[in-house]
Amino acid sequence: MRHVGLCSRATLLAVCSIGLLASLGDSAAKGGDKMRATVEKMDFGKMPDGTAIDLYVLTNASGMKAKVMTYGAILTELHVPDREGKFDDVVLGFDNLAGYLKGHPHFGATVGRVANRIARGKFTLEGKEYRLAVNNGPNSLHGGLKGFDKKVW
Repeated sequence: MRHVGLCSRATLLAVCSIGLLASLGDSAAKGGDKMRATVEKMDFGKMPDGTAIDLYVLTNASGMKAKVMTYGAILTELHVPDREGKFDDVVLGFDNLAGYLKGHPHFGATVGRVANRIARGKFTLEGKEYRLAVNNGPNSLHGGLKGFDKKVW
């Protein structure tokens, strides 16, 4: 099995997000003005070690908008229309990087390598027992202490 690097995964995430946003809406915004899908990159802050964290803003032709940061590939905002066409953010999260670094209930996170809990932080595969880092009482939750949601993509 070929393993894909972190940069390739981040690129795949961005491309899939853009494709999803582009496919969800009409090609023209309300009022007849033609819009196009866009991707913007902006600074979102720095990690304690000085690593820069970027925020990507993906907008489709109908005005739907997703914001994804490079720390944890976390979806920080998703603006979608209600039945009257008014856009609003439907994602729980923080306005700045500091909120995500303090610890939170995985708001908008890309979790992994495993989503949910592995009981007692261990599992058996083909007769061999594997032990994992525990971070949720006696269990391993969403990839353990350093899951995908703690990586800089």
